Amino acid sequence: MTGLVSFELPSETMADKTVDNKIQEIFSNYLSKQSLFKNREVLSTNFLPNIIIHRDSEIQTVSSIIAPILKGYKPSNLFIYGGIGCGKTVTIKYILEQLSKISNGNYKTVYINCKMKKVSDTEYRILSQLLKEFGLLVPETGISTNILYKKFFECVDGQNIIIIFDEIDALVNKIGDEFLYNISRSEQNISIIGITNNISFADRLDPRVKSSLVEEEIIFKPYNAQQLKDIITLRTAEAFDEDCLDESVINKCAALAAQEHGDARRALELIRVAGEITERLGETRIKEEHLDVANDRINTDKIVETIKSQPRHSQMVLESIMSLKKASKGWQDTRILTGEIYRQYNNLCEKNTIKSLTQRRVCDLINEYENIGIINTRTASRGRHGKIREVVLNIEDDMLKKIDNILTKVAY
Repeated sequence: MTGLVSFELPSETMADKTVDNKIQEIFSNYLSKQSLFKNREVLSTNFLPNIIIHRDSEIQTVSSIIAPILKGYKPSNLFIYGGIGCGKTVTIKYILEQLSKISNGNYKTVYINCKMKKVSDTEYRILSQLLKEFGLLVPETGISTNILYKKFFECVDGQNIIIIFDEIDALVNKIGDEFLYNISRSEQNISIIGITNNISFADRLDPRVKSSLVEEEIIFKPYNAQQLKDIITLRTAEAFDEDCLDESVINKCAALAAQEHGDARRALELIRVAGEITERLGETRIKEEHLDVANDRINTDKIVETIKSQPRHSQMVLESIMSLKKASKGWQDTRILTGEIYRQYNNLCEKNTIKSLTQRRVCDLINEYENIGIINTRTASRGRHGKIREVVLNIEDDMLKKIDNILTKVAY
């Protein structure tokens, strides 16, 4: 028999202990420091403020449209359009909160974010989510959608219901518009509020769906620099301790966000990240240079997060563009035709046993990527052969690998 052998800890373990000590030191220092933030949540996208500014007209219009529900009538369906960060979602949530304060509870509202994973990527899942809002849990598979529709209509029978589909274009991109037709044509008192960044969304709907669904429409205009300044000033007063940032920081933050199509969400994220950077540096006042660092960081993260949040078919379209670019001699100024993209997209759908969208829908998805600056397109003439549309990828080289990894992990 061999005896017990004593041994020393490997050097890696000693190194781990050193790392642990450093981590503990970071945490201890953080706890001992006075934070710049008084309430960090005020700057988050999910925060619902006590007051909504610079949206008085929109608030009055929406309130007038949904007011009939207070007397038991079905409000008109409503579609709200506008760019990212122009206050669409927060305005609707604010109005519904005010509605709940005056009503006797003889109605129900359901909010669904259609870009959330495993919520609206199939007709089965969106119906399951709706039934969950009424206290019915549905297994992940095994029940026909006809039965789910029947159960849902039984749940809402005799009630007034408002369903808010945020990012409703993502829902239609994933499962088509037949679901919306079925809901809107039911005999139940179901009103739909659709929120979308895509101004041409309703035009892409089947005419019979659009006819029964789109009754009222409102467009939210982007905030200008002064309005953004007012919003930032109001939120930072709640979010930070006094005298920790100059007015010049607020002015610059508003100007940067105004360049991003009046995106208030972007402005609040920018000032929050600038505050976090200031804290990490051990400083007590947010300066313009902190804002510049935050802006550079967000610009990189924005592209990544945008692509992560795209519906599956949209990601597959981008993967098709990228794979065609890889097959070419180089990335820069390489132009491909939309027809080639559609053929590559169909190949990916077959490979993953997914039903492909129509070529028209794929062209819409290409347009959306152009709208957010990920690609550029141009129309070129081929003489008597007509016109063609060419696509150029508009992404820096250092981002390509990151995006490729995202599409590999998320899209398939």
